[in-house]
Amino acid sequence: MSPTAQFVVFLVSTVVALVVVVVTGMRGARKAHVVAVAATVVCLALAIRAALGVGEHYDLEAAGIVTPIHLWIAKVTTAAYLLPVVTGVLTWRNDRWRNLHGKLAFVVLALTVVTTATGSLMLLWAEPITP
Repeated sequence: MSPTAQFVVFLVSTVVALVVVVVTGMRGARKAHVVAVAATVVCLALAIRAALGVGEHYDLEAAGIVTPIHLWIAKVTTAAYLLPVVTGVLTWRNDRWRNLHGKLAFVVLALTVVTTATGSLMLLWAEPITP
């Protein structure tokens, strides 16, 4: 499978897993929610690895300012995934963390959308490297 196809599969898998995370979280299905979070983290890691492979086939500098913006947002988003994980563990132990956990989870979802948008722009504006 090509690096681009791998990336698309893992990106879509990440999005599907995130939808399951939201649904199970909103319904209070804690065990299913934790499994979905774990699946999301695995899919995200695979998507990031595949994205690095795709990046090798493009002159990302040709995309201009969007490349450093995307890379910065992607790093912030990846680190931000820890916030709902930590507050999720705290919520499991003490329900008073639930509101903060939900808010942080939606912030991470929003960051994920922004990261996906800037990554898409970066690839659209980059020049393919011809072998």
